[in-house]
Amino acid sequence: MSNVLLKLNNLSEGTIVKRPSSKCKTPYVADILNEDGLQILGHTASLGCCGLADAGATILMNLNPIKKNTSSVCSHKVQLALLKERDKEVIIGINPKLAEELVESSLKNNLLHLLQNVQSWKRETPIYVEGKVDSRFDFTGIDKNGLPFIMEVKNVPLADYEDISAKERKKLRVNIYEDRDICSKVAYFPDGYRKQSSDTVSPRALKHIKELTLIKKESKTRCIMCYVIQRTDVDRFQPSIIDPEYRNAVKEGIDAGVEIITMVVKWTRDGEAQFIRDDLPITDF
Repeated sequence: MSNVLLKLNNLSEGTIVKRPSSKCKTPYVADILNEDGLQILGHTASLGCCGLADAGATILMNLNPIKKNTSSVCSHKVQLALLKERDKEVIIGINPKLAEELVESSLKNNLLHLLQNVQSWKRETPIYVEGKVDSRFDFTGIDKNGLPFIMEVKNVPLADYEDISAKERKKLRVNIYEDRDICSKVAYFPDGYRKQSSDTVSPRALKHIKELTLIKKESKTRCIMCYVIQRTDVDRFQPSIIDPEYRNAVKEGIDAGVEIITMVVKWTRDGEAQFIRDDLPITDF
């Protein structure tokens, strides 16, 4: 049984100069300086990914395949981010679509402890129950005992020594965490732009966990949230404190029987993704 989940071919390093691009104003396109010193256009599926794919960020990218009967201004697709901390390099998967590929590979290789020897599964299943559920979930299937399951996948690229608001972080003294093990960070989800601090970060993510909770309460279907943490400098996970509505929804889901997978993946510079674990501890909340 291999722990290699995925291989991205022909990766090259680049530095993001500007996002949105000066040539293409969509926030999904960035100006990138490649290894030859040429400026190219790259697709950033995660927008700026809270700085991991914004100006100044070092990234790994590969050629953007052009599908038949479509066109794209981007020659490359941004896949991974490179961070340097105390002379150690951390490689982070920031393309959110990678998370689903990693989970499917984990199913194929029988690596997920909560979903061993599943009988079948399929991707992208729409589920509609009038007035209750109206979403497309990443995976549905039948487990080894014949029970149906629904699994939603969320990519978790962000981590820090403490999960605090940006305002609180600005108050901290420089190098406050310099004595901490660099692999002692907390991975957190979600984070991102909001018009107001009282808004939920991701209405879609909130809708998914609420609907899974409802399905679990009203049926025997196994409902699973899988958080894919595509970095290894972490030792715990939590729903982010900046979104109390999502935190409460996750707690209600767990109390109702929604199962949680916290999957850690290690990336290498040559594009190999390795399964590390699927039981990263979740902080009390």
